[in-house]
Amino acid sequence: MYFSYGEKEKNYLKEQDPLLGQVIDLVGHIQRPVNPDLFSSMVHQIVSQQISTASKTTIWNRMEDRLGNITVDSILSQSQEELQSFGITFRKAGYITDFANRVKEGSLDLVKLRSLGDEEVIKELCKINGIGPWTAQMVLIFSMQRPNVISFGDLAIRKGMGIVYGLEKLNKSKFDELSLVYSPYATVAGLYLWAVAGGAVPLGRDPKQINRKF
Repeated sequence: MYFSYGEKEKNYLKEQDPLLGQVIDLVGHIQRPVNPDLFSSMVHQIVSQQISTASKTTIWNRMEDRLGNITVDSILSQSQEELQSFGITFRKAGYITDFANRVKEGSLDLVKLRSLGDEEVIKELCKINGIGPWTAQMVLIFSMQRPNVISFGDLAIRKGMGIVYGLEKLNKSKFDELSLVYSPYATVAGLYLWAVAGGAVPLGRDPKQINRKF
């Protein structure tokens, strides 16, 4: 399953922002996998914090090989030391166990969470040890498929913006300004900014030439 968007969202962003529109035309449609299961998606995002994509993939494959489906019960069947054996830090193992216990005990209702607005979801998730705004925003995007989420805390998003708009430095006010331009489809804009940061568009031009063509 991939993040769902189409011509409506792309055309809106192209009309709103011609520079981003050039990127959209060059890159084409992006297929970014999503995981609708909130529990396993949360665990996946905790695992992903501050490590490389390769490391994340290795750890996740080990977990799935041993545990099968990543569920509350499969996580709680493991001690923190056993969770660490997958390559997770002691601290992350604690975060994952704490999250699983909250869901098991009912203090965190994942069904109810889906009915909340974006900011309410972030507020609730940030009550959990080890969960900050970035992790909560990634869950909104890659599990709930919310259409208007973009993270200032994501280094690759900021890098992509810097490349597209020729910005040597990107402050929060400029980020917020661009986010409003993308709204209500900021998530889709973020997919393209991630692609740019990953090298999907060969630029190699002076970043000060803001009105350049790609």
